[in-house]
This record gives sequence, C-alpha cells and structure tokens, in this order.
Amino acid sequence: MAKKTVATLQGSSKRLTKAIKMVKSPKTGAYTFVESVMSPELVNDWLSKK
Repeated sequence: MAKKTVATLQGSSKRLTKAIKMVKSPKTGAYTFVESVMSPELVNDWLSKK
C-alpha cells in the first residue's frame, strides 16, 4: 500500500493565497477558470483586472 506524505518548507515561509476567477472567452463564449497563487494583498487587484 502506498504512503502519502506531505512536505512542508522549513524556515522562511510566506503566506500565499490561491485565487480563481472565471473568464468568458470572446471567441466561443465559454467560461474558463484562471488560477494564480499570490500574496493576499494582490488578490483584489488581480480580480478587478479584465
């Protein structure tokens, strides 16, 4: 049976946020999801951009 392990970074760890926004494609009209990992201070600026 396989063992699942989770690695953690020791030392200088930063607080990061994963932001996901839904973007409509101009060609097909279908929605896609765009994901990005960033610091929490930048999330509102990233979400407000088109």
